[in-house]
Amino acid sequence: MKVILLEDVKSVGRKDEIVEVNDAYARNVLFRRNAAVEATGKNMNDLKLRRANNEKVAAENLAAAEELKQKIEKSRIVLKVKVGENGKLFGSISNAQIADAMKEQLGIEVDKKKITCNPIKSVGSMTAAIRLHTKVSADLPVEVESL
Repeated sequence: MKVILLEDVKSVGRKDEIVEVNDAYARNVLFRRNAAVEATGKNMNDLKLRRANNEKVAAENLAAAEELKQKIEKSRIVLKVKVGENGKLFGSISNAQIADAMKEQLGIEVDKKKITCNPIKSVGSMTAAIRLHTKVSADLPVEVESL
């Protein structure tokens, strides 16, 4: 029997795949767990529409990430911190502080886990990489100034 999987099923297939399984396995396991539906004409058409919708949403997310990348790369953030002798910071600037400064100065909210940069321990200019999408990342200039 051909079925369309509604979720990933171990050793059978992944979500939205059309697979051939034993009739008893389909009726007794997959259908009861709502893990699959029979591959009828209506269900095949629904799958086709769902795939088209998913592709459209993915394209919109990619376009939004590209637009955000352009905005981030045109701007910069300035962090004012206490410094000791020779322009060295007390501690270092974390990704959370960069994320807070982005929200405050640029109005862009980014998860701190998506920001990668070397530890900033001195006054000057640095660059922080921000992962916006699986295919898109932006470089944000960070200026560190003393108080």
